[in-house]
Order: sequence, then C-alpha cells, then structure tokens
Amino acid sequence: MTLILAIIAIKIAKTLSNRFIAVLTKHKDDTEFQKRTETLGSIVRYVVNIAILIVTAMIVLGALGIQIGPILAAAGIVGLAVGFGAQSLVKDVITGFFILLEDQIRVGDVVEIGQKGGLVEKISLRTTVWRDLAGNVHYVPNGRIDIVTNMTKDYSRYVFEIGVAYREDVDQVIELIKEVDADLRADPAFGVDILEPMEILGLDQFGNSAVVIKARTKTAPIKQWGVAHKFNRRSKKKFDENDIEIPFPHTTLYMGQDKKGQAPPLHIAVKDAATGSGDLQTVPEGK
Repeated sequence: MTLILAIIAIKIAKTLSNRFIAVLTKHKDDTEFQKRTETLGSIVRYVVNIAILIVTAMIVLGALGIQIGPILAAAGIVGLAVGFGAQSLVKDVITGFFILLEDQIRVGDVVEIGQKGGLVEKISLRTTVWRDLAGNVHYVPNGRIDIVTNMTKDYSRYVFEIGVAYREDVDQVIELIKEVDADLRADPAFGVDILEPMEILGLDQFGNSAVVIKARTKTAPIKQWGVAHKFNRRSKKKFDENDIEIPFPHTTLYMGQDKKGQAPPLHIAVKDAATGSGDLQTVPEGK
C-alpha cells in the first residue's frame, strides 16, 4: 500500500510541477525566462522524486519493525567510505549545481562543450546532454565540463565575411549590403528576429582573389543562422543585379621558357560534355 501511495505521490508531484511551470510561462514572452524555468523544473522534479522514495523506504522499514537508527548510522559510515571512491560523482553533482545556480546553460540553448556543439536537451545534477547538427547525442558528466561556450544566451550575433573582386568599388558594395540588411529588417517574417541594424566593420583583409568586408548582426537567441541564410541569399541576388563579382579561385598554368624566351607548345584536349568526343588542339609556341 505504501509503495502504491509513493507512486501516486510521484505522479502528483510531476503533474503539479508541470502545471506550475505552465502557469509561470503562460504570460511570459521572454524565451530566456522560459528556458530557465523548464531547466529548473526538471531538477525540482528529480529532487522531489528522490525525496519521496527515501521517505517511502523509511516508512516501509518502520512498518516491518526494522530499527531505522542503526541503519542510518551504518549508512553514514558506508557513505563516508564510498565517498572517497566516488569523488568524481560528487564533483559532477557540485559542478552541476553551480551550472544551474549561475544560469550558465539551459535546455534549448546551443552550446559548445569540449569542441562538441549542439542543442541542449537535458541537464541534471550529474550530466548534461546535447544533440549536434548530425543528430548525434552527446553525454558528458558535469565534472568534466571545463569551458562552456553558450551561443544563444540573451542574444546572438553572426559575423559575415563578404568577399568581392578587387576591381569592385568597396563603398558601393557596402551600400548594397546596407540595403539588403534594411530590406531584411523590414520583412515581417524575419525583421522580428533582428535586434539592431547590421554593423559594418569595414574592409577587413586583402585575400588571394578577393577583398573581404566584415560585418555583424545582432539577433534574438538561436535565430542568427536563419537570418544569415536569408541575408546571404538576398546578397547574392543583389550583387548579381548590380554586376558585383563574387570571385572564385583561378589557376594559371605556366609551362616555362627556353633560353630564347620561347614557351614549348601546349596540347589541350577539348571534349564535348554531352558526347565525350573532341579534338586535340595545340597552343602555338611562345603563346
């Protein structure tokens, strides 16, 4: 009977905690608040379930006429002995507690831990679980978490590196980038995810085949990749409309020269893509 009551109590506790979380988040549009509430809610349910099981075990032992005092004393001694061999477990729990207390990561955040990135699916006092883009699930004890990179805390940013040909007018390209950003922010489907106008950082580097303009945008948490995809698509179309060249690597073949400054003949096979047939052409000497 006691076990049945314990099971019922666990189910009631789970239902109440779910309803409590639903009430807290019902009138809150703050995504950060919802993430934190859901994360702490899962921990509260876990702790309540453990407490119910411990109380149930003590009641059952008392009903069987077994003295609880000596058992608790023995458990304390055993726990002390086990503690020396379970230091990693204790470290996991303590680290997990501070991760939750300091609100470092929440369920639904995109993080990078130990060079593995993904979407956090579960956080407990002992482990953190996240799933990467390929669908792989990673489990890590909290005690092994050294550096956490949270890419969706409060807000997100995306850094753009836009390469154009050396012959292009950099000022014109920057104006086109600003136009694309303004159009994207004015779009009701995406503008709500963009928190600020794009910041143009300027001409960043001279590459092998392009000059690179760097810019960055500020978005709502976890929305930076979607905004970046739309921005890149619209930028490509805008550049095409204005004949702005987006360069790609070229290869130059140098065949060398003899002492008279003449290059040897170069034989090139030109084939038809459809039939696979073609003729052998020769580039004259010195060309």
